[in-house]
Amino acid sequence: MIQRIGERMAELAKRWVPDPFVLALLLTIVALLLALLFGKDGFGLFDSLGAWGGRIIDGEVTPDERGFWKFLTFAMQMCLVLVTGHALATTKPVSKALFKLASIPKSTAQAASLTAFVAIVAAFINWGLGLIVGAILAREIGKSAKARNIPIHYPLIAAAGYVGLMVWHGGFSGTAPFMMTQEKDVAAVLGAERAASVQPVGLDQTVLSPLNLTVAALLIVVVPLLFRALSPSVDKTVGIEIAYIAESKKDEEQFDSGFIQTLERTPLLTIIVCAMGFAYLYVYLSRISLWKIDINAINMFFLFLGLMLHGGPAAYVAAVGDAAKGAAGIILQFPFYAGIQAILEHSGLIKSTSLWIAENSSAQTLPLFTFFSAAIVNFFVPSGGGQWGIQGPVVVDSAVQLGAPIGSSIMALAYGDQLTNMLQPFWALPLLSITGLKAKDIIGYTALVMLLSLPLFALSLYFVR
Repeated sequence: MIQRIGERMAELAKRWVPDPFVLALLLTIVALLLALLFGKDGFGLFDSLGAWGGRIIDGEVTPDERGFWKFLTFAMQMCLVLVTGHALATTKPVSKALFKLASIPKSTAQAASLTAFVAIVAAFINWGLGLIVGAILAREIGKSAKARNIPIHYPLIAAAGYVGLMVWHGGFSGTAPFMMTQEKDVAAVLGAERAASVQPVGLDQTVLSPLNLTVAALLIVVVPLLFRALSPSVDKTVGIEIAYIAESKKDEEQFDSGFIQTLERTPLLTIIVCAMGFAYLYVYLSRISLWKIDINAINMFFLFLGLMLHGGPAAYVAAVGDAAKGAAGIILQFPFYAGIQAILEHSGLIKSTSLWIAENSSAQTLPLFTFFSAAIVNFFVPSGGGQWGIQGPVVVDSAVQLGAPIGSSIMALAYGDQLTNMLQPFWALPLLSITGLKAKDIIGYTALVMLLSLPLFALSLYFVR
C-alpha cells in the first residue's frame, strides 16, 4: 500500500513540482498578496515593496540592511556549512567508506534504507555533511548497481539521501538550539530587559534533551524502514535505467617540482595551520560550557578537519571549488527568501499568527502549535536562522508566560522547520546537482515520508519532556 501511494505521489510531483527558484518567485508574489490582504492596517503596496527590498521600513529610509539583503551573514555561514561538509565528505577516508557502503546493497530496498540511515546519522552531526554524504552515497550506489547489473530505483535512493534534512535542526548544526546558548543570544531574542530574567538554554535542554534524543532515535529507526517499504518490487524496476549520474572527472594535474608547487602540495602548512585551529577551539571550549558552542565554532572545526584530511592546500582548494557549485542555490535564492521574510514580518502576519497561537495554547499544547506553525512558515522562509529570527521571540516569550519548557518550545520550532524541508525543495539543490536529478524526481517520495513521520514528532512533543 505504501509503495503504491509513493508511486502515485511521485507521479504527481513530476507533474506539479516546479524548479526551486521558480517556487521562490511564486512565494514572493504570494507573500506580497497575503500582506496586502491580511496585513496590519495601513500596510500597503509601497510598504511591502520597501520591506521587501530593505532600507525603506515603514516609509522611512534606514541604514539597516534588512529585507532582500538581511541574510548575507547567515547565507555565508550556511555556505560554509555546506562547503566544509562537502569537502569533508570527499576526503579519502570518507570517500573510501562511502565506496564500500555503496557495494553492499543488492536491491532498491536495501539501498534506500541504507542511504536514509547514513544520511540521518551524518546530518545529525552536520547538516551539510549529511546532505552531501547522502547525495554521494546515492550516486555511488547508482554507479555500483549499474556496474553489477542490479536493477534499482535511483530517484528513490536519491530521495533517501535527502532525508537527513528532516533531522538536521535537532543536530549539532541546528540553528535555533545554538542561538539560545549564550546571554547575548537571549538578549537578542527577548531584548535586554526581559532577558535579565531568562537563563540561556544549554544544549542539554535542546539537542541533548530526552525529547530530542528520543525523536532522533525514532527517526533513525523508522525512516529507513519507510524507505524500505516504499521500494518497488523487483519486477517493476527491471529495465528502468538509472538516471544520469553527474560526476566530474578530472585529468591528473601535472605538477612541477618547483618551490611554489611544493608549498601547494605539502601537508606541512596544513598541519601547522590545523594545529593552530584545533588549539584555538580547545582554548575556546575550555572558556565556555560545551553546551554553549555556536555555529561558527562548528564550521571552524569542520573546515580544519577537512583541510587536515585532504593533506595539501591545493587538494582542499579543489574540493572546496567543487563544493561551491552546490552553494549556488543558497547564493541565488537566499535574498528572495529574506525579502519574503521581511514582507511577512513587517506586515505583522507572522507575529499576529504566532501571538494567536500563544494566546490559545497551554503549557502542554504550546510545543504542538509551535511545531505546526513552524512547518507552514518554512515554506516561505526555508532558513532555520531566518525562521528563528521571526518566530523565536514569540516562542520563547510564550513559553516563559505559560510556564512551558523553553527547550521543548525551541525544538518544536526546529522540528516544524525541518519536517517540511521534505516538501520545500530549496535545500535539495546540492543533492540534485550531485545526483543529476530534478526536484520533481524525489519530492513525491520525501513528501510521503514527511506525512508518515508527522505523528512521530507530534506525539513526542506532547508526551516526552
